[in-house]
Amino acid sequence: MILSMTGFGRGIASSATKKVTVDIKSLNSKQLDLQMRIPSCFREVELDVRSRITPVLERGKVELNVSIEQTGDETPVRLNTSVISGYKAQLENLSATLGVNPPADWISTLLRLPDAWKSENAAVSEEDVNALFEAAKKALAGLVEFRATEGRKLYDFFISKINNIGSLLESVAPFEEERVPRIKVRLEEQLSRIPAVEFDRGRLEQELIFYIEKLDITEEKIRLRSHLNYFLETLGAVDQLPAQGQGKKLGFIAQEMGREINTLGSKSNQAEMQRIVVKMKDELEQIKEQVLNVL
Repeated sequence: MILSMTGFGRGIASSATKKVTVDIKSLNSKQLDLQMRIPSCFREVELDVRSRITPVLERGKVELNVSIEQTGDETPVRLNTSVISGYKAQLENLSATLGVNPPADWISTLLRLPDAWKSENAAVSEEDVNALFEAAKKALAGLVEFRATEGRKLYDFFISKINNIGSLLESVAPFEEERVPRIKVRLEEQLSRIPAVEFDRGRLEQELIFYIEKLDITEEKIRLRSHLNYFLETLGAVDQLPAQGQGKKLGFIAQEMGREINTLGSKSNQAEMQRIVVKMKDELEQIKEQVLNVL
């Protein structure tokens, strides 16, 4: 079974004073592109968090967001009492100097002044760090489960498209068998239109065999069938545990399938076969688009 690169996971864990929430979102990408938004109080353990989740992510454009909610009595923002006291003293002096009444509502006036509030970035405890790791672990597990669910959808899609290409390949055989007599009749008709021309029928048969060999698609059919089977083998069985890393491999196999289908088209030399080739190309393009989402 395959995994998708698309996914989302959320993990929540708590310490005595904080509730930590970790969200992980993943989209497709050729390499791992991990962007982390983490509060400054957890900066010291950012590399540790990255090292824990990177092996599991493997590939994808990933965004990790960490948010903190205070649950204890402690608050991260406090009144800056010394600054507020200085403001009040200056305002009282200003009122006396100008001969105006002081503010009727001192509290609202003082709290609106700059630096009346101060933010305290207290050091996080070991319990807070463990809560972050636990939330990240849960979010990662949710992301993997999401990727597996999307992978099952991709699996069904690929099976359908590979079977369609296989059926189209089988439908080429009747038209392929009709080509030889058609080509022979056409050549003889063209020769008969030229008056007073004698030709060696044995030599004609030899040239015809040579021409037919150039148009033979047996090897292309065998290789394409082999690529189809290899694609299915790489997908794995539906009941297998999800595995990682097949995305690039499936992309390479799809490229090889495309080469064989293109050669079939160039050698077809028949309208019916060319229409079948066009249908195979359409199925293959849909596979290539979705392979980009496979981990």
